[in-house]
Amino acid sequence: NVRIWRQWELFFFPAFLLSQLPPSVSPGSCQAIKRKKDAGESGAHPGGKRARARQPAPTSRKGKSQSLLTQVLDKGRFLRLGPSTTLTPGKSVELRCKGTNIGWSYPTYLDTFNDSRLSIKHSDKYSQLVLTSPSAADTGSYSCWVIVCDGTECQRDQDRTYSSYVYFTDKENLFVPSAIHFEIVYLRPDRPAVVPCRVTEPRVEASLHREVPPEEITANQTLLTFDPTKGFILQNPSADLQGVFYCKAASKGTPQISTKYQLLYVEVPSGAPFVSLGASPETVRGGGGNVNVTCTALGEPEEDVSFSWSYPGQDKRPARIQTLWRLVNRGMGHTTRVSQSILSVEDMQTIDFGDYICKAKNINGETIVTTKIASS
Repeated sequence: NVRIWRQWELFFFPAFLLSQLPPSVSPGSCQAIKRKKDAGESGAHPGGKRARARQPAPTSRKGKSQSLLTQVLDKGRFLRLGPSTTLTPGKSVELRCKGTNIGWSYPTYLDTFNDSRLSIKHSDKYSQLVLTSPSAADTGSYSCWVIVCDGTECQRDQDRTYSSYVYFTDKENLFVPSAIHFEIVYLRPDRPAVVPCRVTEPRVEASLHREVPPEEITANQTLLTFDPTKGFILQNPSADLQGVFYCKAASKGTPQISTKYQLLYVEVPSGAPFVSLGASPETVRGGGGNVNVTCTALGEPEEDVSFSWSYPGQDKRPARIQTLWRLVNRGMGHTTRVSQSILSVEDMQTIDFGDYICKAKNINGETIVTTKIASS
């Protein structure tokens, strides 16, 4: 009889409990049920200390979410900078990066002109960057990173690199001013090209225009896009985009025009420079005569080429070295850069005869060529 009663109780008791729920509680709701502690239980940690539940952090502490790049505000307050920051020109800016060994980067023109408005100081706990009297031209990326050293070798810690793009908004300068009033942009079929008309206000709407024939190049989000930190990006440049271009933007109906850009189409393969070497004359009588040895390198228009020489009378006989370069139109809209180094030896002596070696180097590699000057 007891066994039958238990089965009957298990069948009907849950239904009885549901019938006793208040109207505000639905059968599908979940509620926590409090219970009294059993004998021997306590709120103490096994080690004798009270345990405190830790709530998970709202954001991950890994990566760049916890940026150490901050701006110092008035009265000792600090603002942690995000991916972009908008500031007002004229008021000095102080940035800090926490750490004992810190590196910085900032708009390159501040280094080019050795701008005294910029100063960086290091202390035991942080590094400080101060820019006084900032203007629209100072708009750009400001970054800091922790430098990690292993003995004498040091490198940037990529996991602790923090960056913020700072806009110094100026209604009189919607475009970031440039020290160059006419810039060259090279178009290549194998990579995007950028018309670098950056703006000082991220919400400004800009347009790209050709000067001759006058027309607006419409952005279509695929072949032509606009990035306020870079300018107009041409995804698949072609020769028909050559010419003079400019960007236009407006604030309260007043249009402003950017620097003008000359777009040139080039098809020079990336790689070590193509080099040729020649002497004039190739043979000289001993005891007199002058010789010019010319090392010529072809490469991409914006790639610098450096030259170095080895020759018989080196460090023993006087020689003059002249380096120059020029852009050459090779037809069909193709432009290349011709770089030359000319070694001149006057009043040739016996010690000057032999092999003249030229090394031409760019960012992609080095090419070595040799020519011989003989005595007639």
